[in-house]
Amino acid sequence: MFDSSYYPKALDESLFESWLEKGRESKIPYSYLLVVWDEREANYQPVYVEQRESILHYEVYEHSTGNESLVAVYDLYSESRIHLEH
Repeated sequence: MFDSSYYPKALDESLFESWLEKGRESKIPYSYLLVVWDEREANYQPVYVEQRESILHYEVYEHSTGNESLVAVYDLYSESRIHLEH
């Protein structure tokens, strides 16, 4: 996933699948998986949120100036990617 020159590096699909599963199995009723690029760690990190409004706390990767930037958002149950306007 994210295997293009636009993204800093590719994300292993099996790791991504494990993030989806972890979010669905959580006792907290998460609805969304955010794939966040951590500039300091030079790696992707999963962030789980319950409410869609929580997504707005992250800067989109292409516009980010901070250490963490939002690369993608997925619905945990349908596994569909959610396209957001920022």
